[in-house]
Amino acid sequence: MAALEKGLAVIECFDAAHDKLTIAEVARATELSRAAARRCLLTLAKIGYAEFDGKFFRLTPRVLRLGHAWLASSALPQLVQPFLERLSEETHESSSASLLDGHEIVYIARSAQRRIMSVGLSVGTRLPAFCTSMGRVLLASLPPEEARERILAGRPRALTAHTMTDIDRLMVELAAIREQGYAVVDQELELGLVSIAVPLANNRGEVLAALNISGQVQRTSAAEVVVQFLPRMRAMQALLRPLIK
Repeated sequence: MAALEKGLAVIECFDAAHDKLTIAEVARATELSRAAARRCLLTLAKIGYAEFDGKFFRLTPRVLRLGHAWLASSALPQLVQPFLERLSEETHESSSASLLDGHEIVYIARSAQRRIMSVGLSVGTRLPAFCTSMGRVLLASLPPEEARERILAGRPRALTAHTMTDIDRLMVELAAIREQGYAVVDQELELGLVSIAVPLANNRGEVLAALNISGQVQRTSAAEVVVQFLPRMRAMQALLRPLIK
């Protein structure tokens, strides 16, 4: 199954900043030989997952079948969506749910009241876990050494002047989040953006996802989000707990 592993790695090297790539660029990004990268790309083109213009390869919409397969087979996105919509209606802010995937979070459901970031957020959006509220509550649910490894694997870098990147400080922050049961991130991902998140666990205490509310500091400060939003989020946690499998 090594060929499958290589093919998936090739698909994953395409992103918003690299929507078209040459064979050489794919080889560098995946650490494959040029010959292996070429074989993977030509195979993906043959079965309709990529297209080739003579120089550059691009993914085709057929790739969406891979992500849709998970969405269609998982009950979690459909389960949390009504709760997100209720939270957004009550708070007049955007709410989201995500999973931890490596050193990133992946959005699985969202209810948007306003556009809160310069980059649009939607199902499938990936963000670094170390500087997001949902990422931190999910990292805090892991054994500390695993959380440290995941953070370091993402090579944390400052996205704003407020971003915490020192691994020791981050580990202290995760310990505090683990104790208090929620995370607040104040302008570490983007200036002007504040968010609060809580973990979503099942009846066995296994944390499977995270839930957050995000807004602009001009409307609600980091201290105010705890007072205004945390009680509602705790209530949603309690309602979802027996429903999450």
